[in-house]
Amino acid sequence: MRNAAPFTSTAGPDVPSNAPGEVLSLGVVDYQEAWGLQRRLVAARQVERIGDVLILLQHPHTYTLGRRATADHVLWNEAELAQRGVARYWVDRGGDITYHGPGQLVGYPILNIRERGLDVHEYLRSLEEALIRAVARCGIEAGRDPAYTGVWVEGRKLAAIGVKVSRGVTCHGFALNVNTDLSYFDGIVPCGITDRSVTSLTELLGALQRLDEILPVVTDAFAEVFGGAWTPVALETLMDIAPPVTTAVEEPRALPAKPALRSYTIQV
Repeated sequence: MRNAAPFTSTAGPDVPSNAPGEVLSLGVVDYQEAWGLQRRLVAARQVERIGDVLILLQHPHTYTLGRRATADHVLWNEAELAQRGVARYWVDRGGDITYHGPGQLVGYPILNIRERGLDVHEYLRSLEEALIRAVARCGIEAGRDPAYTGVWVEGRKLAAIGVKVSRGVTCHGFALNVNTDLSYFDGIVPCGITDRSVTSLTELLGALQRLDEILPVVTDAFAEVFGGAWTPVALETLMDIAPPVTTAVEEPRALPAKPALRSYTIQV
């Protein structure tokens, strides 16, 4: 899609907060390592050892299955999954199954939404709004689908959203397809939705879009919607403040049975 029409926001007002935040950019990170990092930062945010943090990264090829997912939404067999190098995880976010992989910008906001005066519904709409504004600056007129969460362009999902909120603090987040290999979505029923397809910025614009160029655009739109000044932070700085925690986590599982929870110390 080239020369898209001017974008007009249909969302409500921006989040009424001037609270500062920090942006942690990490590059490509194994899914389970990133999951452990989220849990560690959530625990620190809940006791106010850190402020709000937006984690931005990519994952290797991974399917994650949320609380509403079922095993039959994985369409590829074990041999195909192994050949493609796809990891699979049951996760504790809402929603169904989705894909993460190279060329996709994944954002994990660790926010205290109570302090920002938001409920979960308002938080989801705010995430959508930030992404809609970001892609508008790239020339894409995106919007919402009244039936489904996420960011959509002409019936195709451009960004998926799935979150968890615990004691007012969020984790998991959004996945924006920038130059993603969309063939990996063929191995699942994306988000459990059978009558929609997926797309990417590269496909819509007809030219390769660089993730490192999109990242600051998303960061700026996120700051615009959520308010406050968002500044870069180093992983080492956060790790000095947020100690390891012991918590129950769900391990990768062999389909179709869900794994039992076990407790261990997360080291990041």
